[in-house]
Amino acid sequence: MRPAPNFAINCRVYWEDTDAGGVVYYANYLKFMERCRTDWLRALGIDQLRLRMERQLQFAVVNLVVDFVRPAVLNDEILVTAELARLSGATISFKQTIMRGDVQLIDASTRVACLDSGTLKPRPIPKDLFVEWRNGQ
Repeated sequence: MRPAPNFAINCRVYWEDTDAGGVVYYANYLKFMERCRTDWLRALGIDQLRLRMERQLQFAVVNLVVDFVRPAVLNDEILVTAELARLSGATISFKQTIMRGDVQLIDASTRVACLDSGTLKPRPIPKDLFVEWRNGQ
């Protein structure tokens, strides 16, 4: 059985994630969110390398809105979430958060497009990838 359209991963903040002040560098929050979306796909049985090689498809972020609510610092354990907000045509929209315990650090909306890997032009998401949630969207 496939997991629910909501997904989360735990991450630890390392030195490499921080700036000179010991606070997570803003661009690294995007990396944490990317890892969560990638692991969500993996949990669904979708191998992105195979998708690219066999179907000439790949996903790319086309829109991102981030509110940096509170900072994460060295050695924090954070929870990164990806909640399926909308699935239509060539795009997947996610509501994403990053939490430290019950404290929200990041509130984000991410839209990802399905692209032809040769032309980098939008292509419809194959119906077999997310059949469970298409009917409810």
